[in-house]
Amino acid sequence: MDVTVLLEQVKSGKIAPEAAAEKLRLLSGEDLGYALLDHQRQLRTGAGEVVYCAGKSPEQAAEIFEKLAAAGGNVLGTRAPPEHFEKISVKTPGAVFHKQAGLVSLIQNPPKPLARPVAVCSGGTADLPVAEEAALTAEFYGARVLRLYDAGIAGLHRLVGRLPELREAGAVIAVAGMEGALPSVLAGLVEAPVIALPTSVGYGTGLGGYAALLTMLNSCAPGIAAVNIDNGFGAGFLAARILTI
Repeated sequence: MDVTVLLEQVKSGKIAPEAAAEKLRLLSGEDLGYALLDHQRQLRTGAGEVVYCAGKSPEQAAEIFEKLAAAGGNVLGTRAPPEHFEKISVKTPGAVFHKQAGLVSLIQNPPKPLARPVAVCSGGTADLPVAEEAALTAEFYGARVLRLYDAGIAGLHRLVGRLPELREAGAVIAVAGMEGALPSVLAGLVEAPVIALPTSVGYGTGLGGYAALLTMLNSCAPGIAAVNIDNGFGAGFLAARILTI
């Protein structure tokens, strides 16, 4: 919840003081029995609570999403299969499903645009679900996103040809599986910090993304920070947070 927006709504007469007081009451937290919603997170950190849908029933995810939406802020759900969105869309009709990324978003207060764009660069087409999770998350928090997909180092000319776009970015997310060398290459070509995002794409010795993760952690190129395997949300959030400083 953005308290400043709420107070402006009271001032303009769009919301009654009693209704505003009820919304503020929820800031103490809301116990659903199976989940304790953190309505204060927006005030503490500048970003509201995100719904991790995996492991929750469709009904649980839908109720959590609905309750967060009722507080008046923007809501994001990650790792949501179609059956979860079906339930969410009934309780929160304005929610939008991004199927490839498994994200559900609701924008009630458009975020303040960030000054510089985020570039999301993926090694191959197989990385797209994770790359899109990162890109859509960054957009959710106000970033303009430059998508540079299928630009891995196996065809280095494809990457070099996009350098003018990459150099516009204030943060670069490098999404790669296999050997995971893309972030090291990018960190030697651009000024912006590089967020290394390993994916679980690859053959047997890729070990479900561990090989890419270890390559990224062992990079000799400075200016790289790595997030967890397939954690597109974490990479997108970090990129947006970097650009708010």
